[in-house]
Amino acid sequence: MTAELAGVIRLLGVREEPLSVDEVFAAVADPGAGGIALFVGTVREQDGGRGVAGLGYSAHPSVLDDLRAVAEEVVAAHPVRALAAVHRVGDLAVGDLAVVVGVSCPHRGDAFAACRMLIDELKSRVPIWKHQVFDDGGDEWVGLP
Repeated sequence: MTAELAGVIRLLGVREEPLSVDEVFAAVADPGAGGIALFVGTVREQDGGRGVAGLGYSAHPSVLDDLRAVAEEVVAAHPVRALAAVHRVGDLAVGDLAVVVGVSCPHRGDAFAACRMLIDELKSRVPIWKHQVFDDGGDEWVGLP
């Protein structure tokens, strides 16, 4: 990664510890930004009409390389001043933060577009899998290759 990208991609992580919206917001704060967009994904209480008791996220060892590749593509496609993305792994409960991403750009429209690209590409391409456990005793894996 070039020094220029290192100054723009300020925080990438996949961790077992609880996530912080404040940490991501602070990472993307930039004096040249007129807009900051954040997306926060949480564990919801229902999925497909079934009650969710909890879930676990696991990740492939290449996860940070893949997350960095997505971040670099977002930076190449939009006038991003700063970018941050963190995803949780391990066991989570309803209401826990699962993913927090943020970008700052000179204008709000660019910030919204870049943030949307970041979360959409992260969810479709970064090897993180969700094992959902339902309150009826059933379970399912989501995002497996």
